[in-house]
Amino acid sequence: MALIMNKSDIKLIAIVLIVIIGIFIVINITKEKGSVAEVFYQDEKVLTIDLNIDREYTVQGDLGDVVLEVKDGEIRVKEENSPKHICSKEGFIGDSSRTLVCLPNKITIKIVGDTEIDGVVY
Repeated sequence: MALIMNKSDIKLIAIVLIVIIGIFIVINITKEKGSVAEVFYQDEKVLTIDLNIDREYTVQGDLGDVVLEVKDGEIRVKEENSPKHICSKEGFIGDSSRTLVCLPNKITIKIVGDTEIDGVVY
């Protein structure tokens, strides 16, 4: 059985695609690059990092040292001691819509922007 589409079906598909692309563009435009990262251990702020200075930092987690790397205005977990090393596989973040969470070490890294966003839905 062949699928037959008329002009109305094609128009509907085009409108839906335009709306989806528009939402994607708005989400990407509203992402705010941060210049400061805050590092928390068990919900207590332990370090504030300037993302404009390329450098490595070490903080103490539950399972040992957690090495953070700042490069080109972004931050990542470079080394950590956890069973599957998921934290270090997450990669760099640089905008305020993302957060790095390392549950085995109870470390959270949040990029601070100029505006507070309650949440982002992808």
